Amino acid sequence: MTAVADGAVRARQSLAARLAARTGGGVLRVFLLLAGLFWLMPTVGLLISSLRDPADVAESGWWEVFVKPAQLTLSGYGNLLGNAKIMDSLLTTALITVPATVLVVVIGSLAGYAFAWLDFPGRDVWFMVVVGLLVVPVQVALIPVAKLFGAVGLFETTAGVVLFHTAFGLPFAVFLLRNFFAEIPRELLEAARLDGAGELRLLTRVVLPLGGPAIASLGIFQFLWVWNDLLIALIFADSGNPPITVALQQEVRQFGNNIDVLAPGAFISMIIPLVVFFAFQRQFVSGVMAGAVK
Repeated sequence: MTAVADGAVRARQSLAARLAARTGGGVLRVFLLLAGLFWLMPTVGLLISSLRDPADVAESGWWEVFVKPAQLTLSGYGNLLGNAKIMDSLLTTALITVPATVLVVVIGSLAGYAFAWLDFPGRDVWFMVVVGLLVVPVQVALIPVAKLFGAVGLFETTAGVVLFHTAFGLPFAVFLLRNFFAEIPRELLEAARLDGAGELRLLTRVVLPLGGPAIASLGIFQFLWVWNDLLIALIFADSGNPPITVALQQEVRQFGNNIDVLAPGAFISMIIPLVVFFAFQRQFVSGVMAGAVK
């Protein structure tokens, strides 16, 4: 009887545990779904606002379109394509973001490999200097760098903005890639050296392919940071041909009711980095998970 009673108790406990697990999982899924919808709501609102007439936007909220779908129109995007300043600003943003991202990835990979696998005097000291630069806020360097760029003719130029973003993106890049590259098994590199591979071949044929997830994560971080930057662009970019963030800010200041250009421009400015992120999300997750395991 005791054994039967114990079995019944264990069965009830097991059933209760299964019900709790299923209920908890369902509640968690509902919570995550609601959190995702709440996070996407501003994006959806901006998209719908960019597809409405300015008069409709001024009269009612964007949710009104669900009962009046006839309000949807592409005229705002037509006005955006006809706005030469906004379109030029998108090109300027690309000319800043792509070189700043590529330079950080390339230089960070070279420096990360050197700090991880090359022996040179003061290696650990220099790496600690790089780590120390991570805590230096961008605001501290604005005035000194502005004076330096003014002296060498880089102030209010695209090249100056690229150099600024590259310089401040490198400490994190070196720190991230050095730690990732250092986890590569030494035996693998020694075997490649025995086969006659030099340092450059080791980097390009062994280290970089294995470090692909970390490099992809770095590239996404750098791209998003540079594309969405306003402070650096506002100070160092050419005021006559600014990036998209500055161009939209100027439109708000000069034409506060120019919603037919602002909403489509803001949505395009936001959707491009989102497309880049989702295009490389698998590599990004792999890099984050690999870094967490290591």
